Amino acid sequence: MPTSFFNLPMLLTWARIAMIPFLVGIYYFPDAWIAPGTKNILACVLFTVAAITDAFDGYFARKFGMTSRLGAFLDPVADKLMVCAALIVLLELGRVNALVALIIIGREITVSALREWMAQIGASQNVAVNSVGKFKTIFQMVAIPVLLLHDPLFGVFEVRFIGTVLIYLAAILTIYSMLLYLRLAWPHLVPSRPPAERP
Repeated sequence: MPTSFFNLPMLLTWARIAMIPFLVGIYYFPDAWIAPGTKNILACVLFTVAAITDAFDGYFARKFGMTSRLGAFLDPVADKLMVCAALIVLLELGRVNALVALIIIGREITVSALREWMAQIGASQNVAVNSVGKFKTIFQMVAIPVLLLHDPLFGVFEVRFIGTVLIYLAAILTIYSMLLYLRLAWPHLVPSRPPAERP
């Protein structure tokens, strides 16, 4: 088995993937076993830990030269799976609008497919991550754990409104960033026809 399969960045990525069924499964336990407030806290902590590992696995991979093709493939997959799972949970709990969830999940599918296709034709640099996409990710990664927490922070600070505002901002930036990617890729998707030759 290649050593890259077991290095620190890969272990962090595998751990992030392993957290997904726990994030979803927490809410299937009867309330008599785990109180609803405790479920919210556990889900919030799991997603936050996953987000932190996402930052560190990339850092360790670059700093210590532990990058690999498998890691480059799994890292974004783990991120998207965690975000999609969390959004589905929030949708089931009635804490996020269905349209918002559809926009964010649909964008992830669209841009992933677009990047894969652009890589096949050797033009992946045209759909590299831009600043709008980074801000979208920041808003999204703050909004989701806040919405999972749901209850007032420390029993005092209402966080639901903040999470709702941030997830709507993330959805708006999601649409905008997807349109930017599609605009950059459009010449490759629909190449212009050469001018007709005169007789």
